[in-house]
Amino acid sequence: MESQRNILLIALLLVSFLIWQQWQTDKAPKPDPVQASQTSPDSSDSFVPESDQADSDIPATNGPVSATRRLVTITTDSLKLSVDTRGGDVVHAELLEHDDELNSEDKFVLLRNGADFVYVAQSGLIGRDGPDARAEGRPVYRAEQSSYELAAGQDSLTVPMSFTNESGVVFTKIFTLHRNQHLVEVGYQIDNRSAEPVQAQLYGQLKQSEVDPDAEGGNALMASAYRGPAYSTADTKYEKYDFQDVREANLNQTTEGGWVGMLQHYFVSAWIAPEQETNQLYSRARTNSGEAIIGFKAPLVEVAPGAEQTISAKLWLGPKLQDEMAAAAENLDLTVDYGWLWFIAQPLFKLLQFLQSLVSNWGLAIVLTTFAVRGIMYPLTKAQYTSMAKMRMLQPKLVALRERYGDDRQKMSQGMMELYKKEKVNPLGGCLPILVQMPIFIALYWVLMESVELRHAPFFLWIDDLSVRDPYFVLPILMGASMFVIQKMSPTTVTDPMQQKVMQFMPIIFTFFFLWFPAGLTLYWLVSNVVTITQQWFIFRQLEKKGLHSKAAS
Repeated sequence: MESQRNILLIALLLVSFLIWQQWQTDKAPKPDPVQASQTSPDSSDSFVPESDQADSDIPATNGPVSATRRLVTITTDSLKLSVDTRGGDVVHAELLEHDDELNSEDKFVLLRNGADFVYVAQSGLIGRDGPDARAEGRPVYRAEQSSYELAAGQDSLTVPMSFTNESGVVFTKIFTLHRNQHLVEVGYQIDNRSAEPVQAQLYGQLKQSEVDPDAEGGNALMASAYRGPAYSTADTKYEKYDFQDVREANLNQTTEGGWVGMLQHYFVSAWIAPEQETNQLYSRARTNSGEAIIGFKAPLVEVAPGAEQTISAKLWLGPKLQDEMAAAAENLDLTVDYGWLWFIAQPLFKLLQFLQSLVSNWGLAIVLTTFAVRGIMYPLTKAQYTSMAKMRMLQPKLVALRERYGDDRQKMSQGMMELYKKEKVNPLGGCLPILVQMPIFIALYWVLMESVELRHAPFFLWIDDLSVRDPYFVLPILMGASMFVIQKMSPTTVTDPMQQKVMQFMPIIFTFFFLWFPAGLTLYWLVSNVVTITQQWFIFRQLEKKGLHSKAAS
């Protein structure tokens, strides 16, 4: 087994894995074509979940909208939100620390409520006395200002919006935002000024169109990032519940705490249910508008006459920052989905993050991570090359065995095993490092794909975004050249002309593949190949001193 064949086999297996991932995405059932939702700030198509209250069966219809309805803008250093006073829904969210495109003046828009795409965060109070379950429709809250902004030196911003029902009960919806945070606290203060007890139930839900006309287009060699609903319970830490699942069956999970979210590449929105309460998670498909909903319902509360009570939940609107999300809610950081190799990917990300904190450059951090990984694996690499050298040394004896036993496979196998035992050679010694390296390569691929920290992160010179392809294809060409050098450094015993031609064209083929890979991933492969060349030269030099490599090559 030859060195260049091993390296190319690793690359072939990785690319095959990526193609398989994309095949799964392409073969997955697509949403049925539907008429694009015409939802706008004046839309009356609003789903309100039924209350758990047994005697509450108020239809969630929408009556005439008050003329005082408007949008209220809330701005901090991290978020700019638009809240519809009808229902108090967050219908627009900009992430002020993230540009929409590289060097763009426009900021990334996470939530929006347009004619062709709807993605909003809704919440309210249902139940017998809940204002969102009234027959005349959802409440229109009154806000003192049309815009609120976090002032310099201010650590938090509180925005109250009030509604008084026919019985004189005052419901105050309170948004609380903090500096340098993507977590929004959404609370309801119920001031029961009536003569009867008030019963209400808090809910929060995310509504999104299944088809996004502005979604990023993938390519056949890159696995697509997941977009769709997900949830977490006390028993299930993290579970995707895609649009097809929503259409096929309504989610119905009861759990202490928990969260529901909508995921996409690099960013996520999530309702975090009250932690100490037993909540119900649900989903609904809005087939008439092509929308999916995932949400939670908190337990029913009762407020005595003359009493006040506050119930609340939290809303995450932001990038997939693992440390911040882990602090916001248990298991929310798992939305950074590393797949089944998470146990390898998470330490790799921690290493990458630590090195970046030292060098302040994600590209350099990738280079140092490559050095660290290949350094740790050096004993395996040395064993691999030593085993290959010994196997090449045995080639004349293996040829002699084939000539002696001809087509007698049993005797041939026995003779080979005796030869391996006599020469103390493990025929699988060159394969073991490949089996160890493949999970590391795949895990690092997902780390580089899922890390929002690399989005719009520059390296040097022309590489100003490590999350997209090299604009001038310099890194892929250098990577292909390094594969060619590895191939030339490793003598081969392959004599079949067809195999020789395939081996010669492999660097060209993989150069073409890597033209479309993110620059960060291509940088890793390039540096890894350079390290391989260096290690191979050093190991073979040591073997030559022992006389092993020269005998094997002869």
